[in-house]
Amino acid sequence: MIIITEFMDEAAVQEGLAGLDVVYDPSLVDNPEALAKHLPKARALIVRNRTQVRPALLDLAPDLRVVGRLGVGLDNIDIEACKARGIAVCPATGANDDSVAEYVIGTAMLLLRGAYRANDGLVAGTWPRNRLTGREISGKVLGLVGFGSIARATAQRAVALGMKVAAYDPFLPPDSPAWSQSWGTVSPLDLDELLAGSDVISLHVPLTTDTRLMINPAAIARMRDDAILINAARGGVVDEAAVIKALQDGTLGGAALDVFETEPLDAQAGAAFAQVPNLVLTPHIAGVTVESNTRVSWLTVRNVLDHLEHEPA
Repeated sequence: MIIITEFMDEAAVQEGLAGLDVVYDPSLVDNPEALAKHLPKARALIVRNRTQVRPALLDLAPDLRVVGRLGVGLDNIDIEACKARGIAVCPATGANDDSVAEYVIGTAMLLLRGAYRANDGLVAGTWPRNRLTGREISGKVLGLVGFGSIARATAQRAVALGMKVAAYDPFLPPDSPAWSQSWGTVSPLDLDELLAGSDVISLHVPLTTDTRLMINPAAIARMRDDAILINAARGGVVDEAAVIKALQDGTLGGAALDVFETEPLDAQAGAAFAQVPNLVLTPHIAGVTVESNTRVSWLTVRNVLDHLEHEPA
């Protein structure tokens, strides 16, 4: 049995998994009792970022052989527990790079320009033209915290728009060929240099003990007062209260948060962001478009089937 607990492209389910024993129910992520009833028969489990694949779940699925991740972040999956049980974990590497890269560039342009949320003023007849003089993206410095495939896709688009690009990635040596691409060169910097010198800072790191709350009050204090911060990586990387305070105090120029410490963001947690200036909030959607959902879904189907085909029944 293949169990799918969160949404994916339905054609990939119906066509890619045709003839197989499949339970496709996106509500299972919020119904652990119903999920538990299916797990004893599961040989494959397909999830997004909300299903918590922990030892308690794995213990209910003795025949589980593979977990397909509809995305790339793995912080909701206990990799060591899966490894100990001989369960493969297959992320959809590369399939949503373009979607996240476009989100970063789009929100950077929105926040720099500051002219696209004037409907209420115009409808009210105030014509707020003078206060909506924003900034161009061309000539600005994009600082990427992490320089994996999504960050590189973002850098390529930034260079095409006339931006200068720098990145911090302690896992890439200074002589790595990754710093020099066919479309341009990216400057390797340490984190403090990057934070201090960037007009736009975009986060591209997993959530680990080293990256948790790496964007804290001290890090924000190193940034320029007009800098733009974009987090489409993982919520725990950013101190949300510190970002709110900096925006309110005018010591940060703008922010886009697509991910949060606690997801889904409920009304109580969301209230903290009310009336915060120059802030864009989105519900963990940067990597999800019609096109990327199709790519991610089909890649996950192929990953799962390839693994099951090489496993004994």
